[in-house]
Amino acid sequence: MKSGCWRVKRCEFVFPDCRLQLEMEPFPNIGQQDQGEKENPMRELRIRKLCLNICVGESGDRLTRAAKVLEQLTGQTPVFSKARYTVRSFGIRRNEKIAVHCTVRGAKAEEILEKGLKEHIDLGIKYDPSIGIYGLDFYVVLGRPGFSIADKKRRTGCIGAKHRISKEEAMRWFQQKYDGIILPGK
Repeated sequence: MKSGCWRVKRCEFVFPDCRLQLEMEPFPNIGQQDQGEKENPMRELRIRKLCLNICVGESGDRLTRAAKVLEQLTGQTPVFSKARYTVRSFGIRRNEKIAVHCTVRGAKAEEILEKGLKEHIDLGIKYDPSIGIYGLDFYVVLGRPGFSIADKKRRTGCIGAKHRISKEEAMRWFQQKYDGIILPGK
């Protein structure tokens, strides 16, 4: 018999033989969704924020040019990141500006991500030889409706275990929404 919810359709007792005969049928639409029924909108995955990062590894002219690239791409003023400690072999000093990053939220984040995935060579920015070519990191933070209860200052709440996003769910979302290919890990 298949697993699921079943109900007794007809029951027959025969006392002299002590025989019990049950006819079972499955409950209609238990564990299955109707065609007209929709998914729970609170379980929908969405992009909370998109972080763009360019790490140049040195301060100066190259870093300001990288900031121009981010500003053209996002339309926001980027923020400079400083080195945490000195690394002599790389020529980096503590508190020296070495990277530039920007956080984008909302519809603009989805637009930039779609544009970046479809046109990974040409992001829609005209190439300027004086700026040059830079590597760009995309960090996508996923969330569900209701995640803001963990961020609020007063009466913070916890996100339940069933409402959290697992690694497999995030990978499935990426494959379905952007037709992405996930490479196997090391």
